[in-house]
This record gives sequence, C-alpha cells and structure tokens, in this order.
Amino acid sequence: MKASKVAYKPVGLALGAVSGVVAGALFKQVWKVIGHDEDAPDATDEDRSWQEILLAATFQGAIFAAVKAAVDRGGATAVQRLTGTWPGYVVSI
Repeated sequence: MKASKVAYKPVGLALGAVSGVVAGALFKQVWKVIGHDEDAPDATDEDRSWQEILLAATFQGAIFAAVKAAVDRGGATAVQRLTGTWPGYVVSI
C-alpha cells in the first residue's frame, strides 16, 4: 500500500465521522420541513404509519450517502492538491 494511502486512513476516518454528524443535522432539518414534526419516527414507533417510517428511512439514507460521498470526495481532492497524489483509499463507516 502506498504511503499516501496509509497516511490518508486517519483523515478518512475523521471525515467519515464528520460526514455522519453533518448528515444527521441536515436530516433533522429536512425532516422538520417534510415531516411537519420535530423528530423523525423510529421503526418501532407504534403511533407512526409504515409510510411515514419508510419515508423517513429513505430520506435519511439518501442524505447520509450524498453527504458522505461529498465529504469523501472533497477530502481526497484536498489531499491531492496538498500532496500531488490521489489517496485512493476512503474509509467506509
């Protein structure tokens, strides 16, 4: 494994954690608008419909995936600009 890939591992882990926090905050804001409720439903919320639970899960997954991809790509691009080498390794969380 190239040194740049090894050096990028901790950066990738940190970016993964940051992307999770950002995605969670973004989802909360989106759900307030589309769900007309402060909190998104959990799968075991007895008072919520299947439709509402699956809609929330779909939006949450899509937002998480998009934010993670954007943060990972941005991190790799920044590393390439700084080092001149593409890290080629992104840690999945």
